[in-house]
Amino acid sequence: MPIPTDAAPTAFWLAGREATGEATFDVTSPWDGRLVGTVSVPTEAQVEEAVAASVAVQDELAATPAHVRAAALDHVHRRLVERTEEIAQLISAENGKPMKWARGEVGRAVSVFRFAAEEARRFNGGEAQRLDTDAGGAGRLALTRRFPRGTVLGIAPFNFPLNLCAHKVAPAIAAGAPIILKPAPATPLSGLLIGELLAETELPAGSWSILPVPNDRMPALVQDERLPVVSFTGSETVGYAILDSVPRKHCTLELGGNGAAVVLPDYSSEADLDWAAQRIATFSNYQGGQSCISVQRVIADASVYDRLVPKIVAAVGAQVTGDPSDDATEVGPLVNEDAAKRVESWVDEAVERGAKLLAGGKRDGASYAPTVLEDVPDGATLACEEVFGPVLTLKKVDGEAAAFAAVNDSKFGLQAGVFTHDVQTAFRAHRALEVGGVIVGDVPSYRADQMPYGGVKQSGVGREGVRFAMDDYTYERVMVLTGLAL
Repeated sequence: MPIPTDAAPTAFWLAGREATGEATFDVTSPWDGRLVGTVSVPTEAQVEEAVAASVAVQDELAATPAHVRAAALDHVHRRLVERTEEIAQLISAENGKPMKWARGEVGRAVSVFRFAAEEARRFNGGEAQRLDTDAGGAGRLALTRRFPRGTVLGIAPFNFPLNLCAHKVAPAIAAGAPIILKPAPATPLSGLLIGELLAETELPAGSWSILPVPNDRMPALVQDERLPVVSFTGSETVGYAILDSVPRKHCTLELGGNGAAVVLPDYSSEADLDWAAQRIATFSNYQGGQSCISVQRVIADASVYDRLVPKIVAAVGAQVTGDPSDDATEVGPLVNEDAAKRVESWVDEAVERGAKLLAGGKRDGASYAPTVLEDVPDGATLACEEVFGPVLTLKKVDGEAAAFAAVNDSKFGLQAGVFTHDVQTAFRAHRALEVGGVIVGDVPSYRADQMPYGGVKQSGVGREGVRFAMDDYTYERVMVLTGLAL
């Protein structure tokens, strides 16, 4: 949905109303560099107004009936459905995401707002606990409810410019917490579009703002004491810098990963290996590999490795690359040329250190060809860090214990996929793997937007998934009733 070059800048949303600032910046397509839109930047005074408005409305929003908040969320989900194709085109234009994945992202955001509407209706029902289990508690009953911590500062990344904004906004509104959303500077238009839909609802003024401020102004917002909750999705470096700078705030950090797909000996039929290879090839390259749970590492048992590798290489080679606006395209560009150059440098380093290149390994501007390597040295950057690009590494191991140890030999721990048919193996994997999620029979890239999602180790703290984010945005408050005839 590119705008004409002479069109007015896209406004931001200040306390529920459209506003413009004094400066603007351009949003351009990673694919061909064309202008997608021009966005107005809030001034410092406007940011202050948004923060002050959010604080002023906290009590009102928390007391807003559940049906009102649910109706607003239902409205957004319905409007997203109505505008799916238009929004998918916008995502594809500003992000470079192929249309098949952009449409899928809109569908996921639809679900997030629908789930949030459902949770708004049933959240905070209260839990009663008898206290007369001890003589000192005779006649006493504890009632526990959850209340918003205060305004949420949501900081979203570029790779899912609509859905990861939805994962900040929808749970906050469902829980009755005001939110200030900062979309990624590379892809702000999808997040700002959420504002168009929220503005059509009856939520109290001030309960939400969407502010496309530049990254160098983010620390001031993070450190503002009036914003007690920070929900950040992005890089490990920035996430832990936030946590270190505000140790007394409640921070939810959804950070990086180098997702592993384990293929075990029992997953050995031709149909099994065909399925595993296709899923691995697809989800090492979807979104251009720019997903925290894309497949970066394949760890396969020696008994299936030699049969699996050619299937993976063939499936990767069959991925359709090119113009993201083409419905046939499966792999588009990275977010910018610098990102592609970084991926190129990591692959080149691995090859120079002895890795074997089986497919890909070529860059064209912001695009990087789907790539497969094996025998990557343990100390290579590609073996240690999150590549965030369409690159896959292969490793042969002997036995389940060695496979699980290889998964855990990482500073990250977001999700892992385990291809097995054995339920006992699945439970052993669930117990042994140091990750936030274990996906059995599929790649680590599976995520349902209502399930708890997040990692351990350097992959972050806290959980998303609508109800679980609502827990992070709220706290328990107990009330003890005395003199009751229990």
